[in-house]
Order: sequence, then structure tokens, then C-alpha cells
Amino acid sequence: MISFRNLTRRTALTLTAVAALSLTGIVGASAADKVKVGVFPVTSALPYFVALERGYFKDVDIDAEMVRLIGGPALVAAMITNDIDVAANLVTIEGMNANLKKPGLVNYVSINSQNKQFKMETFVVRKGFDAASIADLKGAKIMSAPGPANIMMAKAVLAANGLKEGDYQLDQLAMPQHVTAMQAGTYDAGYTLEPAVTLMENQGSAKALESGLIATYVLGKDDADAWVAGTALTGEFLKDRPDVAKRFTAAWARALADIAKDNTVRAHLVKNTFTPEAVAPTVPLVNFVMASDLSDGDKAEYQQFIDFVADSGVLSEKVDVTKYLKTF
Repeated sequence: MISFRNLTRRTALTLTAVAALSLTGIVGASAADKVKVGVFPVTSALPYFVALERGYFKDVDIDAEMVRLIGGPALVAAMITNDIDVAANLVTIEGMNANLKKPGLVNYVSINSQNKQFKMETFVVRKGFDAASIADLKGAKIMSAPGPANIMMAKAVLAANGLKEGDYQLDQLAMPQHVTAMQAGTYDAGYTLEPAVTLMENQGSAKALESGLIATYVLGKDDADAWVAGTALTGEFLKDRPDVAKRFTAAWARALADIAKDNTVRAHLVKNTFTPEAVAPTVPLVNFVMASDLSDGDKAEYQQFIDFVADSGVLSEKVDVTKYLKTF
């Protein structure tokens, strides 16, 4: 179960206010407001399904409509064209890159951290391939989660383990194909994400070499928080419908509070994501935190991560991440 440390006094006050509005009928007296939410249906989208299926959006008179999209570039494109108001799980590198091109487009109301405890990105090796560590992947054919952010991180971790480009073959591969590709032996190793890692290990087709890669190799310690993705509202949504955005965020906070204390939320993964029922009870989850609950240390690690990306040339310049954290 996820740590309860992030259900702070501010979040608790928000939840109390939402409950009070619901009881007095103030929220229910108005017509429901439509909010279009872009969802990449993986485990980090869990708060959306919790808020939707437990009625938290309905409690604040919001009619949430899911727009299913695959990956960060598609989410950003939909935010630019206002086809969605919210991205449920947008990689922060993609979000900061979008803000450099269109300042104020992407505003995070919650972000997720990952490390060796809250596992997400992992290097795996197929059954029968002789490798005990990432350093042993010289000459390997490696698949990677898609998108420039994942490719950059895979290369950075390989470089930190002494492997330079040319020492390996690295190909992008859509996430739904990772498990079958490893089972078929198409690749020797992979930079992949949950729940694919758990599925591969349960099948016996691959084993994890190392998890928590960004915390260890980018932030310098395996218990650091790598703030890699989160939930973002468009600047136009915030500007044109600030009250709706505030109510949406309050419902989101209720979902995060449930995830922190209630393991039964994992049932929402089964019918909504690529997570099979047999895996749902044990699949690792990221650490979901409302932007209002981030400590100064959390913000410093978030800035460190984005600065690394800028120094690597993926972002054209450095970005002050605190400009794009939205609290109410």
C-alpha cells in the first residue's frame, strides 16, 4: 500500500470542504460541468478511475469525459487544441517542453514520484540472456518504452553503467507489445514500465535487473523522489473556468487520499488499464502527491530532474518548475 505521508492537513481541509458542500446541496444545485480528461490507460492513471467510479466528480457536479490517448505527445497535442481540459498522466518532461513552446499550457495539480520503493521504470532481461546487471548489456538488442523522454532516460542509465551508443541497439516499442516481445525473445533486454515488469516476471519470460533507475542514476540516490509524471490542467481551462478547475482538483485529491490508505482501489485498474486481475493486487504503483502537499525538498528534487533533462539538451533551456505547479 502507498505511504499515507502525503495526506497532509491542506489535503484534509480540501476534502472536508468538498464533503460539506455535498451535504448542504450547494454543489448539487448547479448543472454538471463537462470536463474532458485525456487518459493514457496505465497504472498511473488510477486516480481518474477512482474519482470517476467512486462518484467524486459527480459529488462536485462535474461530468468527466475520458478521451483515451496513448503517450505524452498525443496528450500535449490535445491540450494545445483544447480537445482536452486535463491530462491525467502526463510526463513532466513533455509538460515542461510544451510550456517552453507555449508558456502556461501545462499546469500540474498533482505529480507522481517513482524510485526503488514506488517502482515504475525498470531494466529487464529475457530468460536465457546472460546478464546480471545493466553493465552486462553490451551487445544487447534492447527495447524501450516509447517517446523521447523514455529514450533519453534509457540512454542516460546505460551511459551511467559504462555503455555508450554503439555498444547496444535501442528501439522504441509500444508498451502493449513489451510483454509479448520479451516472451518471443525478440529483444534481449528492455527499459520498460509497470505493469509490464510484473507480468514478465510472473510469466517467467524475463527478470528485473534494476528498478528506480532515474532516482539512482539521475538524482544520485535510490530513495530520492523522481517526479516524472503528473496530472495537468490547461491554462485555458484555469483561465476560463476557474471554479470548475478548483472542484475538479478537489475531487482528484479525494482519489489520491483513497489510494494512499485503501488497497481496494486497485480493483479499478483491472477493467480500465492493461493490468490483469491476477496482477492488480501486487503491481507497484507510483507515489501520487497533490501539488499543494509538496515539500521544499520535493520541489528541489523535481527541479533537479528537469535541470538534468535541460542539461542533456532535450529541453531547449531550463525551466522553473514551481511556475507550473497549480494549487488552490
